[in-house]
Amino acid sequence: MRSFSDRLTRNIILMLFIILGLASFFVFVAGGSFIAEAEGMRHEALLDVAVENIEQSLSDVYVGAINHVPEIEENLQRPDHLYDIMERVVSMNPRILNCGISFIADYYPQKGHWFCPYVAREGNDSLVRKNIGSADYDYLKAQWFTDALKVNDCVWSKPFFEGNDSVTPLVSLLVPIHDKKGRAVAIMGADMSLEWLKKRVEKTVDDIYKKEWSTMTEESRKKREELGTTYKRKPYAFIITQDGTFIVHPDESRILRDNFSSLAKADPDTATAYIGRQMMAGEKGYYGDEDDINITCQFAGGRDMYVFYSPIKHAKWSMGLVVPAMSIDIAAYVVGTILAMLILLSMLVVYFVCRRTIKKATKPLKLLAASTQEVAKGRFDTPLPSLKHNDEIKLMRDSFEDMQHELKKYVKELTTTAASKAALENELSIAHNIQMAMLPKTFPPYPHRDDIDIYGILTPAKAVGGDLFDFYIRDEKLFFCIGDVSGKGIPASLVMAVTRALFRNVSSHIDSPKTIIEALNKSLTEGNESTMFVTMFAGVLNLTTGQLHYCNAGHDSPLLIGRKVGVLPCDPNIPVGVVGDWSFTEQEADIYPMTTIFLFTDGLNEAENADYAQFGEERILAKAHEMLEEENSPEAIIKAMSDSVHDFVGDAEQSDDLTMLAIKYMKK
Repeated sequence: MRSFSDRLTRNIILMLFIILGLASFFVFVAGGSFIAEAEGMRHEALLDVAVENIEQSLSDVYVGAINHVPEIEENLQRPDHLYDIMERVVSMNPRILNCGISFIADYYPQKGHWFCPYVAREGNDSLVRKNIGSADYDYLKAQWFTDALKVNDCVWSKPFFEGNDSVTPLVSLLVPIHDKKGRAVAIMGADMSLEWLKKRVEKTVDDIYKKEWSTMTEESRKKREELGTTYKRKPYAFIITQDGTFIVHPDESRILRDNFSSLAKADPDTATAYIGRQMMAGEKGYYGDEDDINITCQFAGGRDMYVFYSPIKHAKWSMGLVVPAMSIDIAAYVVGTILAMLILLSMLVVYFVCRRTIKKATKPLKLLAASTQEVAKGRFDTPLPSLKHNDEIKLMRDSFEDMQHELKKYVKELTTTAASKAALENELSIAHNIQMAMLPKTFPPYPHRDDIDIYGILTPAKAVGGDLFDFYIRDEKLFFCIGDVSGKGIPASLVMAVTRALFRNVSSHIDSPKTIIEALNKSLTEGNESTMFVTMFAGVLNLTTGQLHYCNAGHDSPLLIGRKVGVLPCDPNIPVGVVGDWSFTEQEADIYPMTTIFLFTDGLNEAENADYAQFGEERILAKAHEMLEEENSPEAIIKAMSDSVHDFVGDAEQSDDLTMLAIKYMKK
């Protein structure tokens, strides 16, 4: 006679076999389709990464060239100095191979009819200067030169071979140079070798090929090796220009010699022509073997392929990625088969586990004891035995089950709470890093100047704070500010970020500290429903004359540390963000050479020790007087003041954000 446990096991396994069998079939089909789609998305992502890297490299060349245009235009009267500028352009950007400035005819009569100063990278990155303009190289009649003058804007040239070698493909960024009257008098060309494009494309293909190779069996790999490794039998990529010219292709004989349009006309297959039009129009997309258009044309040599394409917007190029269908489909088949086998294996495991569990269910006390021990170890999902008798054991089992659910619920809530706290701490850490990144952090900031030295620190009381300081030089004037937002934490940090951005934006075109403060006051007052305000001091120091113009908005007066220590007189204006139409006052003072302007927030003078005593202005002045007899560089002053306040505070918790900024004027 078959036992109850055997019959129950047989019935359960039979039901599982039917359910999991259907599930296995569904997983094989649906999972394969999902993996195929995921592989397609992976190839699109690889293409996007490659395009993004190419665009970044083009952008680096653009920025490297365009940043030197103002200096070139300022030195048009010094033609020989232009070589120095171009050397910096080439040496600072490894992507730039050569750089030249082609001037209009007879711009420099003393230099002749043609003048094209040129710096080229040769040998072991050595730089060679020469004037390549001559009757033999009459760039004045070149189409690229005349077109660039007409466009009068930065453009990328058509790709070309360097010199007459027909080997090294180049592309040039053409930038117009204007004289003081705004007339385009020259075209600067920054040549970039396209060899790096080939390497970037090869890396993309290698990433795909390694993925495909890893999914093959040993037998499949041997067959692949027997077929050969021509580019039409494996993934490959290419890049074309807006007119369809190949600039990167595994068949190097096509580079700058063959055109996508000619391929489309030569092939009766509509896919080549359609994809060519899409790519030359700057569109993004892909075609696979499931599309209506047959794509086995020129791309695959008669094989089913996927074609992905994406525009390279900066240069109006387009990159195509051709992948054999098997490279994508094989992963789907392998994953689908593995999932189905895992489900079948799970059925076998379930059979033995279920049979053993049912047999043990005939011994309820032993099973209940074993289950409760597992629960006591923290395994709250441990199944409890099912009992058919409604007795004390059943009541005990039900009680343990209730306890099990409550414990599981409690642990889940505890886990959620811990995760939320960790996420919040992580976000605050990121916010702190972002806030610190907004402040100047390179000291000394102007090592090439001997007339100014600056040092500053900001120590928030919490992860993020509301103090700020900033400075920069424009038109031989040092623009600087220090501020303290009311409150602490995240709200204060947001107001701090806005205030710093407003200061940079307004002071970029306004020299008056009064006008700068009033503009900030108006902007911060509007919509200030939280009634937060900012005490602020803004100054503009003329580095040539030493004259300081400043405006104080309710902030602590700075100290002047030179031959002696003094307090800079400040009018009692209200803080920024209180009254929108408040008229602030502007003051001025002469700053003598070797004098340091020491600015700080109330986190210094109001720092408290364990007895709630404040550091106070008297200690600040006393420490400043001590610095008269010691090294009084900005960094030394701030470090000495910081050590002094830390010694005073001791182990007491920091109560407010602490910010100090020291500016030493050293004009001789």
